[in-house]
Amino acid sequence: MTPVLMLASASPRRTELLAQLGVPHCVRAADVNEDAVSSEAPRDYVQRVTAAKAAAGWAFSEGLPVLAADTAVVLGTELFGKPRDQRDGLAMLAALSGRTHRVLTAIALQTRAGLTTALSDTQVTFRVIPADEQLRYWSTGEPLGKAGGYAVQGFAAAFITRLEGSYTGVMGLPLAETASLLAAAGIPLWQTGATA
Repeated sequence: MTPVLMLASASPRRTELLAQLGVPHCVRAADVNEDAVSSEAPRDYVQRVTAAKAAAGWAFSEGLPVLAADTAVVLGTELFGKPRDQRDGLAMLAALSGRTHRVLTAIALQTRAGLTTALSDTQVTFRVIPADEQLRYWSTGEPLGKAGGYAVQGFAAAFITRLEGSYTGVMGLPLAETASLLAAAGIPLWQTGATA
């Protein structure tokens, strides 16, 4: 089918989740600076980066609506992005072990009518993860490129004792919020011929 939306993300998980909504789309990652600004609140950070991705996508979308998203893991006031290396990834897992953290995912839809946004805020609790298990998990390769150094839909599901909020938000694209933004923009779900 002809795309009715551009997804400004290289994340295969976001592509899969958007396909679950049956919206024909194309993918073109938006290259933006994802560095946090000093003293920036986590929710402000994810919303700013997401809006920047939507704007970057809009610049080359030729009028096609652009959907963008960004996810951050937050422990207390500390923002965890994607681990830079093994040391960083293991430090994140050690910090999250036995504690509850928040996963914030902002989404933005840019159309000719303007920018609309939504924010998913989910509480995730990890069991205590022994150091040797953290290392084995890192060795799977799964934590690379994932906010907070873990993937809820993968091996890290074994760490989670409680999740309050949006499971798909933790994956990187909260479907309820996304569906609402699309509906408000007149983009129907489950279009004929679109498959997950």
